[in-house]
Amino acid sequence: MREIVQQKEAITDRDNVLFEAGIKLGALYHQFTGSPVNLKTVDSLEKAIQQSISVQPCVEQIKVSINRDMIRSKLNREYGYCELEGRMLDVRIRASFKSATVEVSLAFDTKLDYPLMKIENIY
Repeated sequence: MREIVQQKEAITDRDNVLFEAGIKLGALYHQFTGSPVNLKTVDSLEKAIQQSISVQPCVEQIKVSINRDMIRSKLNREYGYCELEGRMLDVRIRASFKSATVEVSLAFDTKLDYPLMKIENIY
């Protein structure tokens, strides 16, 4: 049997910051979806998400917006709250590692009917 020899590529600052940024979006999504929310608590939930993620390594800036119209349409009439869904989130993160900076996002894609995470910019 012939041994396959692969040449290793150098891992760059860009690779590291993209990995870190992706981890931030995934952690945010899975940590906070399902959280109870209503129109009175949505501002504080946005702030809590931002503050939680902002203390993690490489994060320079984060902006979290939760769609109030979606909350309004999902409110339980008896108890007055709903659960945060991925489709309600619009998140923008700017992250840096050494010489590389990236901007990533999480936003609901209506064509895919899916909360999509994307690389927006690489600097």
